[in-house]
Amino acid sequence: MEGAKDSGPLTKVEAGGDVVTLQSIQAAAARIAGAVEKTECDQSKTLSELLGTGIWLKRENLQFTGSFKERGALNRLLALTEAEREKGVIAMSAGNHAQGVAYHAQKLGIPAYIVMPEHTPTVKVENTRGHGAQVILKGTQLEEAAEFAVAYGQEKGLTFVHPYDDHLVISGQGTVATEMLDAAPDLEMLIVPIGGGGLISGVAIAAKAIKPDIKVIGVQARLYPSMYNAVRGEELPMRGDTLAEGIAVKAPGRITTPLVRRFVDDIVLVDEAQLERAVSLLIGIEKTLVEGAGAAGLAAILAEPERFRDRKIGLVLCGGNIDMRLLASVLTRELARQGCLTQLSIEIPDRPGQLATVSTVIGNAEANVVEVYHQRVFTDLPAKGAELHVVIETRDRAHLESVVDALKTSGYDVTAKGAPE
Repeated sequence: MEGAKDSGPLTKVEAGGDVVTLQSIQAAAARIAGAVEKTECDQSKTLSELLGTGIWLKRENLQFTGSFKERGALNRLLALTEAEREKGVIAMSAGNHAQGVAYHAQKLGIPAYIVMPEHTPTVKVENTRGHGAQVILKGTQLEEAAEFAVAYGQEKGLTFVHPYDDHLVISGQGTVATEMLDAAPDLEMLIVPIGGGGLISGVAIAAKAIKPDIKVIGVQARLYPSMYNAVRGEELPMRGDTLAEGIAVKAPGRITTPLVRRFVDDIVLVDEAQLERAVSLLIGIEKTLVEGAGAAGLAAILAEPERFRDRKIGLVLCGGNIDMRLLASVLTRELARQGCLTQLSIEIPDRPGQLATVSTVIGNAEANVVEVYHQRVFTDLPAKGAELHVVIETRDRAHLESVVDALKTSGYDVTAKGAPE
């Protein structure tokens, strides 16, 4: 990206009056050692073969609270004075930073107040409360929660722990990169999700100090391209509900934006279908559970496969806290995209025996009927006709097509409806 090549020395970065350096990141690593998991970074042979590139997975979804956020949160908490510890801390978060702050504050005996947007997934709210924090639900967006948190913290004398705009937090997040390059020093590229920019700032500073020729690529959901807009001077809209709510940030950080502009080579935007497929692939192939933001790196490869072919790439699986009902929907939709779960609309005469005939055709084609119902009223068919809606399970798209062909051969008008691509 513009500005990345003339950034000067890669070991020191000014950040709002403080500095983030490889040394500060290494100091953070020593400080948090033993209290934060040193998660695995290993190659996925199956994903590598499937996508034609080398893929290493940094499994931050296996942290105790399910995300990398523990690193920066703990590094910041350990820097509090005794007086600050006694009064307590306040944070705003869509969930993962909240859990990281709450968990480590409880372990350190520090009172914690967490402000979360009103529509934060229930699993994140309850997990945060479970770590002993007082949760305050306020605002529909992260920015509204942040405004309230700052004002409430000032009123109560609490120390504000920012999720990304803090040099100690950024240094803590940068420990992800030092661990990745310790485990896989031949990596040529790191693909990192971007919300406010704390993770990718720390990762890029550390990675380029250790290995100056490494490429660092950011990923954002296409519905929330805030950092993409900031560094490229674009004005793409930000709206809607994204599977990657953990990186759905409307305004990137004051500290992190210049760091991303300086150290990150490019930013890829991914759509919702790519995020959903990435979540499904990681569960199906790696047997690892990630949230939408955690799958963003893999989604970037799905979005631009030729660009990333034949490289050695490290992906940060940054979080695993996904609502189970949402996960069920994601997996079901992916089955539909693969042609394994499909709704068939079949025009039939409204007389006895037709359902049995259709079921026999489907059964003889070795498909399974999951759900069935008739539609007689809300249809354009003649009064003696009906629409039969059947949801079927098939092995793959080729099997689905054979079932549809069998029904058409039997004289039925059939329309197949899967999930949108």
